[in-house]
Amino acid sequence: MNTVSFVTANYVAQQLNYHMTEGWNQGDTATMEYYRPIETFHERFDALLGNIQALGFDAIDLWLAHLHPSWSTPEHITTAQTLLNQHGLQVKSLAGWFGSTVEELEASCKLAVALNTSILAGTSALLPQHRERVIEILQHYNVKLGIENHPEKNAKEVLDKIGDGANGYIGAAVDTGWFGTQGYDAAQAIIELKDHLLAIHLKDVLAVGAHDTCRYGKGVVPIEQCVQALKQIGYTGTITIEHEPELYDPTEDIRESYAMLRGWLQT
Repeated sequence: MNTVSFVTANYVAQQLNYHMTEGWNQGDTATMEYYRPIETFHERFDALLGNIQALGFDAIDLWLAHLHPSWSTPEHITTAQTLLNQHGLQVKSLAGWFGSTVEELEASCKLAVALNTSILAGTSALLPQHRERVIEILQHYNVKLGIENHPEKNAKEVLDKIGDGANGYIGAAVDTGWFGTQGYDAAQAIIELKDHLLAIHLKDVLAVGAHDTCRYGKGVVPIEQCVQALKQIGYTGTITIEHEPELYDPTEDIRESYAMLRGWLQT
């Protein structure tokens, strides 16, 4: 059965007491401010991982706001490594924005290597204008970039950005919720992107045209059909549960969604 992972961005609004009224960057900033001080990092990162472990997960996708290349020191990284081992959690990818400079992309790759993962799931502003340099960096660190669909309206637009795939170093990190927001069939997108799948962010949203995430089965994304599509194409990689509400704690929704996903994977 596929490894099921918890992306730590599910807690984007946690440090705002689930009152994130100014958009994603508000949560991103609050999270980084909370986790950045080394004096409290051990206690706070330990609590984060403990909550995830308590839900039954043994893998995470680490959102960069929880451990960012721009401020993580060797002590931060060593502490994170120790705590991940203590909680029995494997990092399956780094998730987020990997910057607009060579230095920022390299720093993300170095952090990935330090945490024993080989996938960056998100995007970098370098890719459109400096594709060959991006590929050189990825190859040097043996790290792959999965392009996460946000503005892309369909699978073809993602394929256009992947191009020839750079021998597997550039692929897709499919976010089913964003395809739902765009009004595109996420299960069909999975099939269309089957040759380039590096990560799956399995997410439901309440309605087309907005991005209000929800428990599986409550929204417009055909989540069960997405899982069947993954089975159909023989996908053996990680499936990440993603649900990032702005105004409430997603923990119980994620517990329910995890149970639903396990059931679908076993049938």
